[in-house]
Amino acid sequence: MNSNPHPSLFIASIAQNIFNLFDRVGEWIGPLGLRLLLAYEFWESGVEKWRGENWFFDIQDQFPFPFSVVPVDISWQIATWSELLGPIALVLGLGTRFASLSLIILTVVAWISVHAGNGYNVVDNGFKLPLIYLVMFIPLLLSGPGKLSLDHWISKRYAKLA
Repeated sequence: MNSNPHPSLFIASIAQNIFNLFDRVGEWIGPLGLRLLLAYEFWESGVEKWRGENWFFDIQDQFPFPFSVVPVDISWQIATWSELLGPIALVLGLGTRFASLSLIILTVVAWISVHAGNGYNVVDNGFKLPLIYLVMFIPLLLSGPGKLSLDHWISKRYAKLA
């Protein structure tokens, strides 16, 4: 009787081992890539607001309700600090789900208030880039920051103490 496995089983075994390796690496690298890219994008916007003039004054009359009710200075400060602190949290992987949710809310508000044809548009129709950000945040919100994060380290540390 032939003890050699069928070639298709051998190839399937190799493929499964490769996919398992990808899964293990992906737990570390995949979420990190999302965190770093999103952090860069929001940091750039936050620094621009930090260094610039409050241009919300120029377009506040175009903000839809209820965003038009919030004083422009408060809206500017919320946007600026969210775009500065959120990226720091994303880079560190600390409070990642909270940072992601906060930046999702900021993105939706910005999309409705500013990007959707009411002022500053990142792309021609104002929808593409905010939608990409929202889709990128979904894995971070639902699955967390991945293994290369302070959140993961803290959860493992406290799991051992419990």
